[in-house]
Amino acid sequence: MDGINVLALVAAGIAGATMATQGKLNSQLSKDLGLFGATFVVHLLATIILAVLVLIAGIERGNLAGIAKVKWYTLLGGPLSIVIIYSVAYSLGKVSTAAGTTGIIVLQLLTAALIDHLGILGAERLPFTPAKALAVALIGVGARILLMSK
Repeated sequence: MDGINVLALVAAGIAGATMATQGKLNSQLSKDLGLFGATFVVHLLATIILAVLVLIAGIERGNLAGIAKVKWYTLLGGPLSIVIIYSVAYSLGKVSTAAGTTGIIVLQLLTAALIDHLGILGAERLPFTPAKALAVALIGVGARILLMSK
């Protein structure tokens, strides 16, 4: 594995740790603001931070000129972010952080495998092989064991 792939995996790991932490924080925030209120505040704060970075600091500001050329479906990431923040805050308010994150990981992996298999949304077509099916099944077994243990 080359250095670029290792760095990408480290970045993915950091994202995973951040997502679990963010989910629990958002769940706690929703206890005071409600799920929609918390989702709104989380996105508002993110928008303010990104506005400072992009519009004021100029980080990748020039790239925004390409907005008219993007495929329409790539803009669905914004609305999907609302579903993500809301759903994670809801689930982690009802079940443990580990249990909720386990559900996220299993469905996220299955969805990612389907996207790769179909080669949709700009993904390279990567067939869902028996080896990949076994890997997903093992993760599913691991998830079941995690959820059964207290």
